[in-house]
Amino acid sequence: MNLPVVTEADADRLFSTLQREAGEGGYHLNPDAEFTRNLVRGLLKNELRYGYRSCPCRLASGKKAEDLDIICPCDYRDPDLAEYGACYCSLYVNEAITKGAKLSAPVPERRPPRAERQANRAVRTVVTVSGGPAPALAFPVWRCKVCGYLCARDQPPEVCPICKAQKERFERFM
Repeated sequence: MNLPVVTEADADRLFSTLQREAGEGGYHLNPDAEFTRNLVRGLLKNELRYGYRSCPCRLASGKKAEDLDIICPCDYRDPDLAEYGACYCSLYVNEAITKGAKLSAPVPERRPPRAERQANRAVRTVVTVSGGPAPALAFPVWRCKVCGYLCARDQPPEVCPICKAQKERFERFM
């Protein structure tokens, strides 16, 4: 089996894009450039294999609908950054790690087992703080599963304005 070929020019372009987008969104890429470039190469290889950039540190199914939670930036990035200072693969790190004040440590896997993920895809009922049903709105509310951004419109945005996640990473919130 021939593995996809990732060129250094492709890796350089994606590295620059991720670095720019991370900065614009208030995030930081791992300061270890070679480590980070290896992760970028893994993202590109997964994109060639599957058609999407799944986390290079997790086993993707090859079915985009099943892997939406691990398309970079994954759904677990922000909780991992808040609790451990780095995401699971350490592509994204907090400011303390970026400045060298703290070292990146292993992050435990947050992704639930497959059966649990499938069960969680059930439709959720939205209830207001008072306990009553949510009021009818003129537009559905969409939530970015990566960063929590909310918007009310007919369809989710093509790209999240906050974290740059793609349209399929949004879920209907209300």
